[in-house]
Amino acid sequence: MFDLLNSPAFTVLGSPASWAELIGAVLGLAMVVCNIRQIHWGWPLACVSSLLYCLVFSGSKLYGDAALQVFFAVMAVWGWAQWLRGVQPDGQALRVRALQSGDALKLIAACAAFWLLVGLFLRQFTNTDVPWWDAFPTALSVIATVLLARKLIENWPMWIVVNAVSIALFAYKGLWLTVGLYAVFLLLAVVGWRAWHIAMHMPGSSPSSAGNPAGSAP
Repeated sequence: MFDLLNSPAFTVLGSPASWAELIGAVLGLAMVVCNIRQIHWGWPLACVSSLLYCLVFSGSKLYGDAALQVFFAVMAVWGWAQWLRGVQPDGQALRVRALQSGDALKLIAACAAFWLLVGLFLRQFTNTDVPWWDAFPTALSVIATVLLARKLIENWPMWIVVNAVSIALFAYKGLWLTVGLYAVFLLLAVVGWRAWHIAMHMPGSSPSSAGNPAGSAP
């Protein structure tokens, strides 16, 4: 099974794209569309896509990103539960909202600290040639995923930064299919930010299938 997933599906700009990369890309796009529309089925799609991309990134010595995909797979289970049954601090069902005043500086500090820790780990314990470059989107993605699971709108600008940096990183590694995927992710993050901003300012009408397991497909 692993041999099949790692085998080339086709070639992009002289670099082979594996079946794992192709299937992971398709599922990843469907996942982001679900996230934008607050459809909870995006989380199981995220789980499968992440496990496939763990194979892809490991093969390219992007160990930070590979480990991140395992985290995404685990977080997808938690995120799915949050969107189905999670509540806000006031006890109401999760809705799109912003961080509390003063939390932005804490968020920036957390990103910087985690970037430092991941970068030091990758430099010390792996043979990656881009420890700090790999660590940056890894650190931000972890925090952005937590914000997404809790329906905090700040996850979208973080994904914009993550996707922009990742495009350059994957181009350097010759993962051209993934470069194209993350370019689309970048555009979808802008769309998601706008869509959630609109939802946040429509009291009582934030579209959500969190309590509706039969939510419509994108």
